[in-house]
Amino acid sequence: MTSSVPLVDKKAFVRWFLKNYQLKRRECVWILNYLLSNDNLLENIHFVEEAHYCPRAIVMSSVDSNGVPFRFYKGNIMTSDAEKSFHDLRLHPNESMYIQLNFPNVPPSRQYLAVLEENPYMPKFLHISEKDRVIAEELLNNSMLAFQEEKLLKEIDDALDEGDKEKFYELSNLLQALKQTSKNS
Repeated sequence: MTSSVPLVDKKAFVRWFLKNYQLKRRECVWILNYLLSNDNLLENIHFVEEAHYCPRAIVMSSVDSNGVPFRFYKGNIMTSDAEKSFHDLRLHPNESMYIQLNFPNVPPSRQYLAVLEENPYMPKFLHISEKDRVIAEELLNNSMLAFQEEKLLKEIDDALDEGDKEKFYELSNLLQALKQTSKNS
């Protein structure tokens, strides 16, 4: 698999990541710095999500994430020994290595999005289909409309209790517009 992410973007991301996050294991910092010093190796690095599905992968976590501190996967073997992964990187610099970084990323930073690649080993059943996405979006929209309608009804009740005709009419018009919007969607 050839890298679709430019080397300059990978370097910028790794530098940004090291500057902004503290990792749970110091060996992770060493590994990331080693990647920065070896262009050939970094060319074969792919930043993905759910890296444990990949045949050769490393998972690292920052101190402010819930992820495991460190995992190295190769074939059916998994270890938390960072030295084994470092040794494997040095011995096989031309093989693809998939790296998952667990760190607070909401909203996703542009640096991370610039290097994030689709995981080619992700099982098909975990991919969200277009149909599922549309259904989820529709459910979210319906929930938002129901919440807004409920809120307006409560505010209308409050306006009636207070005898505020002007507010009552204003809120009633908003409720009618909301109902019209929900019919049209």
